[in-house]
Amino acid sequence: MSFGDPNNPYGAPQQGQQPGYGYPQQQGQAPGYGYPQAPPVGPYGGAPAPTTMPGSVSAARVMLWVIVGLQIIGVALFAFAAVGVNAAKNDAALQEDDAFQQLADYSAGMLWALVVFSLAWAVFAIVLALKFNTGGNGVRITTLVFAVITAILGIYPFILVGLVHTVLAVLVAVFVGNSNGSAWFNRPRY
Repeated sequence: MSFGDPNNPYGAPQQGQQPGYGYPQQQGQAPGYGYPQAPPVGPYGGAPAPTTMPGSVSAARVMLWVIVGLQIIGVALFAFAAVGVNAAKNDAALQEDDAFQQLADYSAGMLWALVVFSLAWAVFAIVLALKFNTGGNGVRITTLVFAVITAILGIYPFILVGLVHTVLAVLVAVFVGNSNGSAWFNRPRY
């Protein structure tokens, strides 16, 4: 049986001919039918948990270590100043200086209190920096409170020297408080 003209687009294809114009093509399932594919889901239906520390959180940890270094320098300076004031109290030339004696009466104790406070603040920053890998949301909140208090203390008593502390503390608060910090500190631990 003949199908007629070989150039007829509605006729059956000839032996050895490729399907061309007018012949139905075999096509697979076209992508895009149905709903778009959703991203992978983490526990509790959220975004997948980060497996490595985000860059902003890592930068916050580095800034905490810088704050620790500055605190250690402050401890050394306060201790040196306290020793100097204690030594100057017994100087005969300064015994007649009423202004220095009034300053020396309470400043040595105040300087030693600043030494202790600065050392305790440095230890607190060390503990927070060490907990960034394993800590949960409590470490994040504690770091935020630490950064805010550090920024405030950097502004008021130590305006010129504390400016670096203030800038670093504000950056730590921003980096730990953003969504990357939240995702890192709220990630599941297995």
